[in-house]
Amino acid sequence: MANVIYDRDGTRLTPEEMAMLDEAEKRPIVYDEDCPKLTPEQLAQFRPVHYSSMEKREQAIGRQEAPVFSVS
Repeated sequence: MANVIYDRDGTRLTPEEMAMLDEAEKRPIVYDEDCPKLTPEQLAQFRPVHYSSMEKREQAIGRQEAPVFSVS
């Protein structure tokens, strides 16, 4: 059984959603040319993204807010 209990918005997953996750957990991982299996060396190159570094990046490039649209 999957460990996920809540959706991103904080609502509890429905029994149907939990069943979907349980079924997905049973499926094999399928690699292809668009998503090849990574070697241990490639996996070792991953680094965590820290919130503080994201803030520095946004300050360096200038944070661009998404445009706000209204319909009247």
